Amino acid sequence: MSRNRFQKQKRNLAPLRELLLPVAAFALVVGLFVPALSSVSSTARQAERDSLEAAIRRSAAHCYATEGAYPESLDYLCSHYGVQIDEERYLVDYQVFASNLMPSITVIARGE
Repeated sequence: MSRNRFQKQKRNLAPLRELLLPVAAFALVVGLFVPALSSVSSTARQAERDSLEAAIRRSAAHCYATEGAYPESLDYLCSHYGVQIDEERYLVDYQVFASNLMPSITVIARGE
């Protein structure tokens, strides 16, 4: 059978349709997944910051119960009570007023 090369031939679009549906479904799943992942990550960072602040408060209270005075510095808590702070990720403000008053403790995440 001979073909007429001047006559338009119909293209078969079935393979294109079969490819388009999975690609669209994948794009939809990724579009829903990325914002949810960002929200979970933000919540985890906040929980980690809260956990660090609570650990510092517990260690200061433990120091008061053991030694009869709150620690004079954050370095004392780190060296004697095992508090570990990732200084690249968190800035800790530790203000002491008196040896018998709980220090003001603020933990701020860097880069927020």
